[in-house]
Amino acid sequence: MVDIASSHNIFSFMDGSSGYNQIKMAPEDEKFTAFRTPIGVFCYKVMPFGLKNAGATYQRAMTVIFDELIHVQVECYVDDLVVKSKVRSDHLRDLRIVFECLRKHDLKMNPLKCAFGVSAGKFLSFIVRYRDIEIDPSMIKAIKDLKPPKSLTQLRSFQGNLAFLRRFISNLAGRCHPFTALAKKDAHFYWDKNCQEAFDSIKCYLTNPPVLAAPIVGKSLILYTTALDESLGALLAQ
Repeated sequence: MVDIASSHNIFSFMDGSSGYNQIKMAPEDEKFTAFRTPIGVFCYKVMPFGLKNAGATYQRAMTVIFDELIHVQVECYVDDLVVKSKVRSDHLRDLRIVFECLRKHDLKMNPLKCAFGVSAGKFLSFIVRYRDIEIDPSMIKAIKDLKPPKSLTQLRSFQGNLAFLRRFISNLAGRCHPFTALAKKDAHFYWDKNCQEAFDSIKCYLTNPPVLAAPIVGKSLILYTTALDESLGALLAQ
């Protein structure tokens, strides 16, 4: 979604207003949301937050609502919505089409979280602009503020964050190699000097991460590869 959006010139970013609550519960399923209070037993008539399949249900609803617009004028992930246009003069028309869909299904957006007719914006923790994608600075700050892991659970959480950003981090497998021994079965978790240096190196690298650009159709691509004892890597450039 992020890659496809970045190939456009102008964007409008929108966020659903209490998104889940805009999806009505099927009458026969309302009883499953029942809860007891001092004044009686109640149930939800709209989808509440916290249901196991709420996110998937919302996404399916958005897919049905926007149907043929998805990957053409619209990118949508749960309640995050991007309207995109390759030509600025077409953007107002594209917005009208999207608003017609929203009105038809009685969906409301949060005006405090909307930005219309902009050249860049935040979508799924990335900054999207024409031909460029970069990491949201707030996510970089969150990683830089992390303390060294004190358990395998914390280490895996850190590695999960890195996996989300892996295409922005050169030689990520090699940089994370010192952590490998800690993840082995029955291994004692000991955070040594090598682990700390790798941890600091990754955070330092994210101080100035690369900006990824979409390839220009028709121009040659160059593939760079590297192989070390601990890892393999590749870079596709133009």
